[in-house]
Amino acid sequence: MTSKVYFGDMHVKFGDSILLKFERLLRASGLTDIDMNKRFVAIKVHFGEPGNMSALRPNYAKIVADLVKEKGGIPFLTDSNTLYPGRRKHGIEHMESAFENGYGPISTGCHIVIGDGLKGSDDIEVPVNGIHIKNAKIGRAVMDADIVISLNHFKGHELTGFGGAIKNLGMGSASRAGKMEMHSAGKPSVNPDLCTGCKKCLQSCAQDAISIKKKASIDHSKCVGCGRCIAACQFDAISAKMDEANDILNEKIVEYAKAVIDGRTCFHISLAIDISPFCDCHADNDTPIVPNVGMFASSDPVAIDKACADMVNQQPIMADSMLFGSKEKDRFKGTHPSTDWKSTIEHALKMKLGSEKYELIRIK
Repeated sequence: MTSKVYFGDMHVKFGDSILLKFERLLRASGLTDIDMNKRFVAIKVHFGEPGNMSALRPNYAKIVADLVKEKGGIPFLTDSNTLYPGRRKHGIEHMESAFENGYGPISTGCHIVIGDGLKGSDDIEVPVNGIHIKNAKIGRAVMDADIVISLNHFKGHELTGFGGAIKNLGMGSASRAGKMEMHSAGKPSVNPDLCTGCKKCLQSCAQDAISIKKKASIDHSKCVGCGRCIAACQFDAISAKMDEANDILNEKIVEYAKAVIDGRTCFHISLAIDISPFCDCHADNDTPIVPNVGMFASSDPVAIDKACADMVNQQPIMADSMLFGSKEKDRFKGTHPSTDWKSTIEHALKMKLGSEKYELIRIK
């Protein structure tokens, strides 16, 4: 099956604007044909770690939210808390980070609901029956929505090759326990230099796996890897190893994305602009590896990721970027040689998320 992917470049004539072109793209692609009346619509977006200047501007989210409201829907912006220490590791800091980066009810026309709640532990187990994942742990607010729209910044990624629609939904919608399940084949451990012995983690453990003797310690023979202790620790003393092989990580992300998508109306929007070599989870960003490509929209997450990757690979390399001087034709492989983005597409086809065959329909 060949899927339709709608595309618009970043060129506009005098008197026009990128945002008007973005709206035309979304209308032409069928977003406004979706029945949204009186339905909760989750707009899954990455707010960006404060300091990162390549994450999406909130202006794009406002166009999406306004179209949802035009169709009678009830939109909200959402993202789930991070596994690693940073400024988006719990609900309060996450919202403060979103506000700092310009996301709010005035700038976007809708409210923010953190997908997995205050401490990253408010999730729902969703059956997937994948090769790696049997029950995905997805943020409750994402699963409570009637419709999910993925609005993502397409860019490079140090572990997965690139971050696109599938990763935005799979990794981005997972609770902290879900993120640990994807990133780690092991279990959390305690850094005694950061532990204060406050016993918050002890109270969060249902397996009696944590003991306190001035400092916390975790008995891995009892630990089930739920990640609740990571969410409970306010001192960043508990963390999970990022030790999963990259191809396995990609496959787990696909299976988590399937948990979000299955049985619901979903739509996917990608902006391949400011294509930084790293994820927007970093508090900094580097020179884009290639010039801006444009904006994409599709009902098929596999087709849109493949279209974005194909067009990025057709672009010239930016001078002074990480990729500069590379002879590798694959722009993502050239930036991060240990990654293989194609494993995401291959596994997505096995899991029947969509088609890698697409028709590119250009919008002026």
